[in-house]
Amino acid sequence: MIKGQDIVVVGIQAWDIEIGSNCKNIASEFAKHNRVLYVNPPLDRATLKREKNTEKVQKRIRIKNGEENGLVKLEENLWNLYPESMIESINWIPFHPIFKILNRRNSRIFSNDIQDAIDHLGFKDILIFNDSSMFLGLHLKEFLEPKSYTYYMRDYLIKVPYWGKHGSRIEPQVIQQADVVVNNSTLYAEYGLKYNTNSFMVGQGCDVSLFNDENGSIQIPKEFDSIPRPIIGYVGYLTSMRLDIALLEYMANMKKDWSIVLVGPEDDDFGRSDLHQMDNVFFLGSKDASQLPAYVKGFDVAMNPQVVNDWTIGNYPRKIDEYLAMGKPTLATQTKAMEMFKDHVYLGTNKEEYIQLAEKALTEDSPELQQKRIAFAKSHTWENNVLAIYDAIKKSA
Repeated sequence: MIKGQDIVVVGIQAWDIEIGSNCKNIASEFAKHNRVLYVNPPLDRATLKREKNTEKVQKRIRIKNGEENGLVKLEENLWNLYPESMIESINWIPFHPIFKILNRRNSRIFSNDIQDAIDHLGFKDILIFNDSSMFLGLHLKEFLEPKSYTYYMRDYLIKVPYWGKHGSRIEPQVIQQADVVVNNSTLYAEYGLKYNTNSFMVGQGCDVSLFNDENGSIQIPKEFDSIPRPIIGYVGYLTSMRLDIALLEYMANMKKDWSIVLVGPEDDDFGRSDLHQMDNVFFLGSKDASQLPAYVKGFDVAMNPQVVNDWTIGNYPRKIDEYLAMGKPTLATQTKAMEMFKDHVYLGTNKEEYIQLAEKALTEDSPELQQKRIAFAKSHTWENNVLAIYDAIKKSA
């Protein structure tokens, strides 16, 4: 446990992001025993041009013009900073030496805004927690002189074109200079170890309270009444970047007495797929997050049929915890990130194994196994995740 410290959290997601954020959950957990400043990414010129009429950018313009305070108290011990300065959009620059010079300038501007907030709040001997902000984060240790600098990896960003262009050179430098590197999967921890001996796998937090059905109060939607069982189901965004359409088509063709139920919005590839012509495949559409537990309850087996690529191989799939929190037999693609689930999830490496494992999951499910799954999911709390981060920071001190 770390208590009574001043922590500055920076990252690539602003506090006012619409989707869930690991970094926000971690910052809130930090703030239970420490003072925390959560810093939004600064406004850049390209975003200003592209999204000028949105309320988010208009708010940042008002802050930039001094019409609104950019330092907001969210709760006891937790503040959110909207940097008032704008930085230049430089990722398009093809020449890395020029990019480095301008990136340092951006980082100096960003650091000055953070330092002003630190001084205003009276923070001393700060700890920096950097959630994957590799470009602006390269010089934060130099400019802000923290007592400790932690770099957090939860996605293989250098395999994403935007980040990979300069990040393949920059991120190893950030990892190398960090006092500690914390990661939510074994794959990222091993990557970090190439550049820093203090690279640790700390797992992932997840709030599974919404998926708690131990009192049996969650009702299966009426849509399931007309769907033949057994039902093998998935909830989430249906995108070919992460999910294996060919695998789903194979399952539906090979097991026509099974119903494949897919809950969530579709990308164009899913919309054009042959799955829509299959009688035993059911697309139930996008649902509000609060409704998802009811749909998961309707599955006989829950699945995460990931395609293995640079985006998914190390990605921690939070939906696995949600499936397990409802005690569901869960089928998923075997990846490095899924190793920690191997005692509670059926892990397949090919389409034939998916069929075999789904059959096994249907056959051997029991109340005892359901309780073990629920207990395992409950162990992945944000409190436990942050305790592991604290331990990693202490080891590097």
